[in-house]
Amino acid sequence: MDLAKYRAIFVEEAAENFAEMGRALLALEKNPGDAEAIDTMFRMAHSVKGMAASLDYTSVAELAHRLEDRMHAVRDRGRVSAGEESALLFRGLEALEAMLEAVKAGVTPPAGDPSLLAALRAPLAAEPAAAPAKPPVAAPAGAANAPAAPRPASVSVPGPSSTVRVQAGVLDRFLSTVGEVILCTSQVRTAATDGRADDGHFEEGLDRMERVVGELQRRALDLRTTPILRIVEPLPRAAREIARRAGKQVEVLLAGAELELDRSILDRLSDPLVHLVRNAVDHGIESPAERAAAGKPEAGRLVIEARREKGHVCIEVRDDGAGIDLDRLRARAVELGMLHPDLAADLTPAQAAALVFRAGLSTAREVTEVSGRGVGMDAVRATVEALGGAVEIETQRGRGTTTRLRVPITAAVQRVLLVSVGGETLALPIAKVERILETPASAVEQSGSDAFTLVDDELVPVLELASLLRLGPPPVDALRVLVLAEVRGDRVALGAARVLGQQQIYVKPVPELLAGVRALAGFTILGDGRPVFLLDPNQVA
Repeated sequence: MDLAKYRAIFVEEAAENFAEMGRALLALEKNPGDAEAIDTMFRMAHSVKGMAASLDYTSVAELAHRLEDRMHAVRDRGRVSAGEESALLFRGLEALEAMLEAVKAGVTPPAGDPSLLAALRAPLAAEPAAAPAKPPVAAPAGAANAPAAPRPASVSVPGPSSTVRVQAGVLDRFLSTVGEVILCTSQVRTAATDGRADDGHFEEGLDRMERVVGELQRRALDLRTTPILRIVEPLPRAAREIARRAGKQVEVLLAGAELELDRSILDRLSDPLVHLVRNAVDHGIESPAERAAAGKPEAGRLVIEARREKGHVCIEVRDDGAGIDLDRLRARAVELGMLHPDLAADLTPAQAAALVFRAGLSTAREVTEVSGRGVGMDAVRATVEALGGAVEIETQRGRGTTTRLRVPITAAVQRVLLVSVGGETLALPIAKVERILETPASAVEQSGSDAFTLVDDELVPVLELASLLRLGPPPVDALRVLVLAEVRGDRVALGAARVLGQQQIYVKPVPELLAGVRALAGFTILGDGRPVFLLDPNQVA
């Protein structure tokens, strides 16, 4: 029996079941008598028990069995007791998720915690006279009909699934378009073999094939996209747990989660979003007492919103907390030697807020298990920029912080600007290009090893691609070709020999031999068979 194959199926099915259980527990926090949520918990635990037992994952099966028995008793009573009972069920789910991580890693799942198993076997506690208050968390709208999120909220985030579920309608449309490609190919071949290549039939067939292949490309991209809900759905649970540990209250609202992104992009956005949620709850949102003193509701509000912007999707994480203390951030940067005191005083609020992306810079007064080590925001920016996106942050003291992630909808197909550099043809993402300048060489001023030029009355650094990529000396023509681009929020002029035009390309992964060259974001093959590398301007600079 191919255990690897069945293990992969178990991991996917169990992850979806755990996501269903997580939604059910959130619903039960709002309504302890939600019969549908209680039944969902029971059914999912029963399913996991059976799957785990069939593959000899004894500890998983035992814990799922205990949760099933517990939910059977809860179903008989008709409600979940608030407080310890709810916390016990969350604890059981988190333990199952941790066991699933072991299965994914190919190791034997750990044995169940004896105290947890004993607590699940214990009789249901009597209903308290008054249930203690719990931090409210809003479940995502439409979650009952949404695709399950195959990643746990309270443990490390798993990588991309090796399998993809596709709606039958999407697959049918894809296969229909494949049929049209086959028909077009046959018509072109017939025109060529019948000697009708010169009477217009051949060219007409090629035009039609180009249109159909474009449609096939769009259908293929449909297969690669999935709703953002897949990665944001677990975030309310993560926020709830962080708030509980910190003695805070938080309400999480999701918006725009139905928008779709390329799966390869979506999978890599999960960790940055988890980190932003942790920051918002741990650093941003105040304690209930502090919020009450400031005239705010005791429960903080955290909004995670996605919206479409041209060829990008913008995902915002915003809170109504204390905001970032920019003065303290400036002082900390100076203290760590990252910034000269005179420069720190001249920073605008936006520039000061951007200091949070410096590695090792944290204003946390103490290190906790959640944050405070100055690690994270730099990784968030690096991840998003590696996807061809950008990050920006806004903050107002006492009113909260907003972090925006802008990422392309798909990574597989991109429109690029082709440039000639040192005798090589290279590609730059068109989304990063502001415009192309042709300026006299004398307009580029040298200051030591740095070069600058004036653009719109603003001094812009000039980076010679030939020198940076070690492709020889920069051109010495009387006229300089500069590509004005955005690099980590700043305008930069990239020097090239000439511009060859725009083109839409299919981006392939960089060969393994060159995988360590961070400036290369991918490569493609041009129509004449030449390989062309796609540059990441953020890494080049």
